[in-house]
Order: sequence, then structure tokens, then C-alpha cells
Amino acid sequence: MASGVIFHPCFLLSYYLIGLLVSAHNVPQARLTPHYGHHLMKVSIGTPPKDIYGTADTGSNLVWTPCVPCNDNCFKQIHPLFDPKKSSTYSEISCHSEKCHQVWDEVRCSPQNSCIYSYGYASGLSHGVLAKEKATITSTSGQAVSFDIVFGCGHNNTLRSDAQAIIGLGSGPLSFVSQIGGSRFSYCLLPYGTEYADPSITSKISFGNGSEVVGDGVVSTPFVAGDQYFVTLEGISVGDTYVSFNSSGKASKGNMCIDSGSPTFALPPDFYDRLEVEVKKQIPIDPIMDDPNLGTRLCYRTKITNENGPILTVHFEGADVELKPIQTFNQPLKEYEYHCFGITNTANTELADVGDHYQGIYGNYVQANFLIGFDFETRMVSFKPTDCTKL
Repeated sequence: MASGVIFHPCFLLSYYLIGLLVSAHNVPQARLTPHYGHHLMKVSIGTPPKDIYGTADTGSNLVWTPCVPCNDNCFKQIHPLFDPKKSSTYSEISCHSEKCHQVWDEVRCSPQNSCIYSYGYASGLSHGVLAKEKATITSTSGQAVSFDIVFGCGHNNTLRSDAQAIIGLGSGPLSFVSQIGGSRFSYCLLPYGTEYADPSITSKISFGNGSEVVGDGVVSTPFVAGDQYFVTLEGISVGDTYVSFNSSGKASKGNMCIDSGSPTFALPPDFYDRLEVEVKKQIPIDPIMDDPNLGTRLCYRTKITNENGPILTVHFEGADVELKPIQTFNQPLKEYEYHCFGITNTANTELADVGDHYQGIYGNYVQANFLIGFDFETRMVSFKPTDCTKL
């Protein structure tokens, strides 16, 4: 979920995380549950611990959850709100502290000198108090891993989502990953629609040593310096036909944000138009025409499979990632009657109003069925084809 502000050999070493010995055999890990185009990560906060379910979001940095009291702007939640008055470890952050000024958006002081934050996204904002709390996730050994974390206690949130929280997984100082002290993490996302076929299936996200993405089939691409994961997309092949990102020159560095919090794979208009033409050529079926429900979307009444649809190879700098139709076509309209191309034009998204910094987003639809790792030390993103339903 892109913020509205523009912007691996396997080690056997152990490390301590708030008093608990963590090793390659005791990796901090949480389950990811698909939820209407997002992937929810369960984290417990407070004493006694209270479960929150937040969108795992590499496109932002702040961890926040709606809190009691939450005014009329707060969207109805599927889980009870966190009540800071019921936690013995909750404490508000001073507006004069360094942590307060690490929030990107506007920060101001409350009458009690607490840090009041506003954190914006393309689809809304969270407004509330920055606070410190104890957070807990599980590990591969079944033990609980606890640590102190700074998070936003949101009392006025305009995001239209019932998913409750957002777990910012960017590389900024207030992200979940940075705060727990790890230098790497990895996740595996389920394909769109898995929750409808079998709601019991979940996948995983892992942190620290033991979360490296290694083995056969791994490809890696560098991400540029910053608080998010901007990589360089050079072009996309449709079958054997190469379509360059830029028709008039070399692609600029860091032109794509890898964003697990957004479903969309969005490309600049010129690139998208040239890509769509080639996709149509290689699908031997007539697309749906003149349906007002679809607008300009490329959709078919027949399911697009490996047999009748092309393989798309995404050419990142130094890494070719192969996408099958299960990752590039989805069915979001009329209860699966339409089978629509899952890649879109940035002009049709909220990115149209964000500016030139976001040339495109590599969203979670096309990240499905890959084990994807982020390494802060090497500044590399790695992809390994994986059946995420089997983890």
C-alpha cells in the first residue's frame, strides 16, 4: 500500500531479540491470511496481549491500528479495536522525541505533549497518537517472540478497509522490520481468490536469520536507497516478444515500487498500451467489448490458462521473473464471470495523482506463488517460484 508521501547463504549464527534466543531453527514468523486483495499478518500487542490483524505492506513504514476511542470516520472493523487503557505496557511518545520526527507526514503536539501523527496513503489516512507498546509474534519453534515497538494508535482513520491495521514493512526506521532489529525478511503470498476456494489455507512471513531466500531458481535484483523498495523494471516479454519499459530510451533506476499492500501491478500509460496490444495478439479469444462495467479493462469470458494465455517474463535489473496466467489474470467482477488482465495503467489508479516518483507499482497479485526476500545488507530483492499454499 503505497504511502501518500512520495517518496543469501544460510547463516547458522544466533542473535538475541529482547531476551529470547533466536536462531535459524527459531525464526520469528507469522501467518498471512488473504483478505479481499490484501494479506493480513497477525501481531499481538499490549499486556495482556491483544491480537491485531494488519495488512502486510512493503509500500509503507508505519505500524498502526485503530484504537479506542475511534470517531465516526473509522471504518467498521471485523475485529475489536485495541484499547490502550486496558494495557499495562502502553505509553505515549513525546512530541519532542526523535521517534516522533521519524514519521514522514505532519507531526504536532497534543496538549499533553504527546506525538500526534497523520500518515497518508493514496486511499486515505490514519490520524492518532504515536505510542510505545509490547508486540509479540510466534516463531518456527512455536515460542513467542516479544519486543518493544513504536506504533500509531489511530483515533481518526479514513481508509475504507475492515482489515483493521497496517503493518509497515518498508526499510524506514519506524517499519516493523527495522524496529525488531532484523536485516532481512521474506514472505510467500497466496494467489488471488484462494480464500474463496479454501479459507483455511494461509501462508507465512519470516524475519531475520533463517528467512533468506536461497536454492534453485532464485533470482535477485537491487533496490535503490530509500525507505521503500524501488527496483528497476527494464521490460516485459509476452511469450517471446520483448516490450521495453521505455520506448524512447533506457528505463530509469528505481522505476517500480514493490508493494505487498496494493493488489495492482500498474505501469505507465505508454508501456501498458504497448504491452496490452501484444497480450491481445497472443490470446486466441475475442475480448469483451463495449461493456460499461469494464471501462477500458482487458477481459475475457473464458478463463485464461497456461494453455490459451501467454507467459509474461518481467525483466528486472539482473533478474527475470516468469509470471503465469494465474498471476496475470484475475476475476474481480460479477462473481468470476469475467477474467480480466491483472496488470493496469497507472492513469486508471490513485497513482495518477501522486506524481512522477511512482512510475509504477509491482503489487501483490503478481507476487503470488513466489517466496520473496528483502535483504537490507545487500540491498537485494530475491524471487523464488514457490507453491505458497504448501508452506
